[in-house]
Amino acid sequence: MKIEVDKNTLLKGVSTAQNAISIRSTLPILSNILLEAGKDELTIIGTDLDMGIISSIPVKTSSPGSITVPAKKFLDIIKELPESTVSISVRKNNMTHITCENTHFKIMGIPKDDFPKLPEFKDRESITIDQSTLKTMLNMTSFAISRDETRYILNGVHVSIKKNLIQMVATDGRRLALIQRQIDQQKGINKKTIIPAKTAQELSRNLKDEGKVSVSFGENQVMFDLGDSVIISRVIEGEFPDYEQVIPKENKDKAVVEREKFLLAARRASLLTSQDSQAIKIDLNKDKMIISKNSPDIGEAREELDVKYGGSPFSIGFNPSYLIDVLKNLKEESVGFEVQNPEKPGVIRLKDDYIYVVLPMQLT
Repeated sequence: MKIEVDKNTLLKGVSTAQNAISIRSTLPILSNILLEAGKDELTIIGTDLDMGIISSIPVKTSSPGSITVPAKKFLDIIKELPESTVSISVRKNNMTHITCENTHFKIMGIPKDDFPKLPEFKDRESITIDQSTLKTMLNMTSFAISRDETRYILNGVHVSIKKNLIQMVATDGRRLALIQRQIDQQKGINKKTIIPAKTAQELSRNLKDEGKVSVSFGENQVMFDLGDSVIISRVIEGEFPDYEQVIPKENKDKAVVEREKFLLAARRASLLTSQDSQAIKIDLNKDKMIISKNSPDIGEAREELDVKYGGSPFSIGFNPSYLIDVLKNLKEESVGFEVQNPEKPGVIRLKDDYIYVVLPMQLT
């Protein structure tokens, strides 16, 4: 194998593929990335057996071939090379030579034979949607994924496709984020699947604000083809909870508040929370919202916001992180924050396509 490639092009391709690799892998080959040189293209593959990422970049190929190299070491070397053309060649005993201007490296590779094969998705059911749509949907839900591994079914984003509607839901049991979008689907596919948190994170990182993504469904795997990169992932198997029953009906008593001011006030109050006292206090009065935190051992924060609110006055507690997570991802200038009483969840609702539900916390 012998190729020449621009350093930054190679760096981008290797960085993308190596994100699939787990640092906790017990199989040495899974610490490597696979380099496969074909005609004027280098395919770079990384996998942890649960997820695989394939990145394709243009190269000048003198001799096609393949080799696997240690992912982290190879990436570190490429990062430090001069801004120029990189030459990579594989010699006897799998020794891989890397040359850039006057810089020369040699690293030991492992033949491709031991590298796991990624599944193929020929003739599988698929849909095509805008990358920007999928990116928005993931950003608006994935922060609510549960990190508790004992509740594995909640460790991902639930995706439901029915006719021309795609819906995503994530929940950790204390909050829930749901988004849905209309899509142009000719095939009438009905599908439900759960995308793991790591896959959702990688998708968000790689999706662009333009172009299309093709999503193909296997028996227990899913593939996202973004054009210059492909992400293949196992799905979480099991029955996702019935989330629709926990979504409150719309409440007309809502506090309409400037989103940015709400976000900043929650951030400032969160500075005085502690492991033993996480809740911040929200007092609602006629056209006033007071966000405060009083920690006897630390200090006190208090901020008053102008809002549109005509309901009964009361106080309620929330984990500020759960408010910050949603408010920083919204784009609206103002949001309606539905609250009924200190025992009922707070709800942010955007027309018919986004709902965020968050349980209150007891004020101490």
